Amino acid sequence: ALVRVRLAGICGTDLELTRGYYPYAGIPGHEFVGEVVDIPSADDTERAHWIGRRVAGEINASCGTCPQCLNGRPTHCEQRTVLGIARREGIFAEYTSLPLENLHLVPEDVPDEMAVFTEPLAAALQITEQVHIHPSDRVLLVGAGRLGQLIAQTLQLSGADLRDCNLFGALLTGADLRGADLAAANLTGADLRGAQGIARRLASVMKQTSHSARRESRIDPDISVATLMSG
Repeated sequence: ALVRVRLAGICGTDLELTRGYYPYAGIPGHEFVGEVVDIPSADDTERAHWIGRRVAGEINASCGTCPQCLNGRPTHCEQRTVLGIARREGIFAEYTSLPLENLHLVPEDVPDEMAVFTEPLAAALQITEQVHIHPSDRVLLVGAGRLGQLIAQTLQLSGADLRDCNLFGALLTGADLRGADLAAANLTGADLRGAQGIARRLASVMKQTSHSARRESRIDPDISVATLMSG
């Protein structure tokens, strides 16, 4: 489907690509909300359903025939292209193209400014898809950046005791993690004194949690952003 980009988000991956993070030389960008303008291979019914509608899109376009796809893991497809990252032009342009099965309709009451967060929010929600977090769990989230804030808000839905250790080593409580309060959290002078002090504080927090986390068989090794402690 051909999609006209209405609004695009800038991801940390986009910035890292400009610094040589991955050998990609095409158009970057993968967070977007757009409007379907054409579906060359669609019949009249599909065209009537999609043309003119706002959509967000999954970034991995899979082949559907490799062992990974056939075993229900299309995001690990051996032949996949990745929007704005690997072998597929991204969305920092007027138009982009994705398979129809990658598109999701945006509800009419969701504005573009919210819909553009669909892809990073989906990434945040993958944590609770892979690990069942109980209300009795204690969770340490390392990092309070853009994705970290989305992860914090999704983890709070579990009812777990959530703490966030930001890049300055400051522990933020659940109250700090509610919506915009996280971005505006006040740091004291003690939190900001030198790289050595920051590193020691973060190391101390991780030392307290790592032993309990290693005992948790529920931890997926691919999830490095969240450390769960046994209740």
